[in-house]
Amino acid sequence: MSTQVFAVVAGGGTAGHVLPALAVAEGLVSLGHDPSEIHYMGARRGVEVQLLPESGFPHTYFDVVGLKRSLSRSALRHNVAFLVKMLSARKAAIRLLGELKPSVVVSVGGYASLPAVLAARRLDIPVVVVSYDKRPGRASRLAAGRAAACAVAFPDSPLPHAVYTGAPLRRAIVEVDRSRDRDAARRELGVPEDRFLVVIMGGSLGSGVLNDAVAAYIDTHAERKDLAVRHLCGERFVASMPSARDGSTGILYDVVGFESRMPSVYAAADLIVGRGGASTVCEVAAVGVPSILVPWAGAAEDHQTENVRWLSDQGGAVLVSEAQLTPARFALEVDRLVSDAATRSALALAAREAGTKHRSRSLARLIEAVGRE
Repeated sequence: MSTQVFAVVAGGGTAGHVLPALAVAEGLVSLGHDPSEIHYMGARRGVEVQLLPESGFPHTYFDVVGLKRSLSRSALRHNVAFLVKMLSARKAAIRLLGELKPSVVVSVGGYASLPAVLAARRLDIPVVVVSYDKRPGRASRLAAGRAAACAVAFPDSPLPHAVYTGAPLRRAIVEVDRSRDRDAARRELGVPEDRFLVVIMGGSLGSGVLNDAVAAYIDTHAERKDLAVRHLCGERFVASMPSARDGSTGILYDVVGFESRMPSVYAAADLIVGRGGASTVCEVAAVGVPSILVPWAGAAEDHQTENVRWLSDQGGAVLVSEAQLTPARFALEVDRLVSDAATRSALALAAREAGTKHRSRSLARLIEAVGRE
C-alpha cells in the first residue's frame, strides 16, 4: 500500500462511533478531499464491518475488544485479552500509518480508536480528538492530553485544547428540511399523510425499556386510526416485538431492527422518542424535531443524561429518566405531545436553534487546518 492519505479516521464498535466517523469523512470530502484520501480504522467485530463497505472509504479493521469495568474473574480474563490485542493492534497500526503517511489522525473515541492514536504518537502524527458526548468518554480523555486539538460538540468541555465545532453529523442528516422533505419521506416509508407518526429508536443495539413501553402502547392504542408508529427496536429484539399492523383497522405499526434511512425518518416524523446518545441528541437538534429523550441509565458516568439535559434545558426536548419510564408514563408523554401542536412547535424551534453549530462545517475545517500545519 503506497497511496498517501490526508486523514485516518479511527474509532468504532457501535453505530454511536461509526456514524460520527463516517460524518467526519464526509465532512472532509465536502471540503474537496477525494474519498481515497481518507482511511478508516475500526474494530473487526464492530458494526463498521456492515457499514463501511458501502461507504466507499478505504478501511482497515483490527482485532481489538473493549475494556470491562468489573473485577470478576471473567472480566479480568477479558481485560488481559484486551491488553494483548491492543498491543498487537498498535504494532499493526504503526506499520499501516507508516505506509499511508497521513497528515492527521482523527479519533472519534471508543476502544477501536486506540491503536491508531497510540501509533500516531509513536510516529509524531498530529491527532484531533472528536468528542461528541457532553461528558467525554475514557478513550477521548486518554487521547486528549497530547492531541493537537479536541473538537467538541458542546461548549464548556473539560478537554484540553478544546474547540467548539459542533458534532460530527452526516450531511444527509444536516440537510434535512422537514417542511420540504416530509411528503417524499412519508411516501418512501409508507406512512399516509393523515397519520401522526411517532418514531421510537433505542439506538443501534435497541432498548428493552423502550421496547416494553412500545408494546404496551400498541396494545392500548390499537384502535387509533390517526396514529402510525415506526419502531426501531434493535436487531436482537425483532423476534420478541409485537407483529406489524397495516393500519386497516386501527394503528399502523412497523417494527425495524436497524434503519439505514434515518434522513427520511427525521423528515417524516412528527415526534421522536429516543435515547440520549450524543448522535441522537445532536441529530434531533440539527434537524429540529420534537422529541422525548430517555437517557440509558447504564451509560458510563451517566453521560447520556448530561447530553439530553443540554438540549432539554434549552427547551428543545422532553427529558424522562429511565427510572420514571413506565408504560403508563410513556403513553402519557406521547399522548400529550400528539395532542399539543403548540408544544411540539416550540420544541422543534428550540431544538433547531440549539443545533446551529452542528449544521456548520467547523469540525472539518479544524481537522483540515491541523493536517495542513
